[in-house]
Amino acid sequence: MTGLHLTVLGSATPYASVDNPCSGYLISSGDTRLWADAGSGTLAQLQRYARLDEVDAIWISHLHADHSADLLTAYYAALYADLRLAAPIPLYGPPGIAERLAHYLTNGPRRSPVESAFAVHELHDGHQARVGALTLTSAAVAHGIPAFAVRVEADGRSLVYSGDTAPCASLTRLAEGCDALLCEAESDRAPAGDEQVHHTPEDTGDTATAARAARLIVTHVGRSLTPAQAVARASARFAGPVDYAAPGAAFEIPLSPEGR
Repeated sequence: MTGLHLTVLGSATPYASVDNPCSGYLISSGDTRLWADAGSGTLAQLQRYARLDEVDAIWISHLHADHSADLLTAYYAALYADLRLAAPIPLYGPPGIAERLAHYLTNGPRRSPVESAFAVHELHDGHQARVGALTLTSAAVAHGIPAFAVRVEADGRSLVYSGDTAPCASLTRLAEGCDALLCEAESDRAPAGDEQVHHTPEDTGDTATAARAARLIVTHVGRSLTPAQAVARASARFAGPVDYAAPGAAFEIPLSPEGR
């Protein structure tokens, strides 16, 4: 199946709920599969669509547990279970990701061989990679720790995933003219006097509008909001179609607004 496709593995924050794992997405084009963010519970949902050894790469926005914790169980699956990797799985993530994994996984005098499971590539602002049919461009965003958004392109289509971030110019530039913006809306309101590290729903709509995105998909909705509230508030600031990244939802990313 050509084109560009998004399947939501989970979108909960900051911990998984009964029916919604934390942040994780399967992005595919043809036979290429990218696991974007590996929050708690997403490895289980990934297996509805592909085995871990069928994933072409993993991309991690930042190292908060609700976006990366399932890398720990993926490590055991890759090396010590019923899977046989032809080669370590390419893993794109923030600087220091390999040592963070190794620190947690090492239980003796010998460092756990995380590189046997993952071929680690550290992200930087402007990082580009080719994963099968997909082209990935990452940009540093504003989350108070090293964090990245990604633009995924294939077959003339484009999807931008914000990761976790406050509104920032780098995300708007990355999302310029994209067919779909998958953007977090964690905060009910911007903090008074503290650093902002997340979008409100209104911010999400504003970012989509400023970037001239064709479509907005709201995700990572905070516990003080309902998905319906987040969609309604984002829609008040963005004139295009607005959807919610419900667990299990699947989206075909169009070539243009007319192609929906």
